[in-house]
Amino acid sequence: MSRIICAPAAISLCATIGFAAVAHAQLLTHKDLSVAMATTMAMAAIDACKTQGYNVSAHVLGREGQVVVAIRNPAAGFGTFENSMKKAYTARTTRAPSGKFAETVKGNPNAAQFFLTNFVAAQGALPIMAGNDVIGAIGISGAPGGDKDEACAKVGIDKVAAQLR
Repeated sequence: MSRIICAPAAISLCATIGFAAVAHAQLLTHKDLSVAMATTMAMAAIDACKTQGYNVSAHVLGREGQVVVAIRNPAAGFGTFENSMKKAYTARTTRAPSGKFAETVKGNPNAAQFFLTNFVAAQGALPIMAGNDVIGAIGISGAPGGDKDEACAKVGIDKVAAQLR
């Protein structure tokens, strides 16, 4: 009889100790992009492209792939707005420049990534890093070539580089 009573008591004690350990777990802390910082990045990138004669759209995404800022130069093509978001999403998700993804799937139209929503195999976006942590991405579309889009994205990141440390 005492064995039957002890078993539930032992289970209860173990559960209590387990819950106590969970209660002492710490919150996660991390850096996130502010709207002001994302806007600064997007405008610096758009301005950099504009000085070269390119009308572009810019998207800055946060750490979870959410849109923080989206800006389209009124003279940019309609498709640039969606494309800049997809480039940024690709860079954020893969934690690498979107051009690297494009190289990876080049010549392989059956790559599984082509079936993922918001992925695009095109150069023009860069992940935004705070140390080794990817906290977002910036995507640009509208320049005559992904290398030019990417160069403008880099200008945007460089504009706030000191704040990302």
